[in-house]
Order: sequence, then C-alpha cells, then structure tokens
Amino acid sequence: MADKKPLIISKIVIDRDLCIGAGTCVTIAPETFQMDDENKAILVNITGNDAETILMSAESCPTKAIFLYDENGEQIYPYA
Repeated sequence: MADKKPLIISKIVIDRDLCIGAGTCVTIAPETFQMDDENKAILVNITGNDAETILMSAESCPTKAIFLYDENGEQIYPYA
C-alpha cells in the first residue's frame, strides 16, 4: 500500500462575499487567519499553522469561503 502524500498548501483564497465573519478559522488557525475591521477573515501567514490545521479551519467555515490549493494549483478544499 502506498504512503499517503503529505498535505502541502501553496495557496489560500478567501471569498469575502461568502465570508460571514463566523471566526471559526481564526479560532482553529490563529497564526494563519485573522479578522479585519469589516469582520471578514483575512490571510496573515500561509505558513502560520501546519497544513492539517489550516485544512481543519477551512472545513470549519460554515459558508465554505476558504479555498485551499496544492503546489500544482489543484483545489484541495472545498472538495470537488
């Protein structure tokens, strides 16, 4: 059985139109995401948290406003 490929996140996009300011991403990955003065999530450091934690934070977003991409530009999350 082949080993699972390590998760590498090379790009994070936050859709500000989808973001409702729930803040779960900040709670889970505070070194990666913060809230701005409009109470919308912003990316502050793509390597602030490990990739698994960033994925967990994106999965926690109630509106799926956080899009994650791998080193080949393929969308990791939301799942297709």
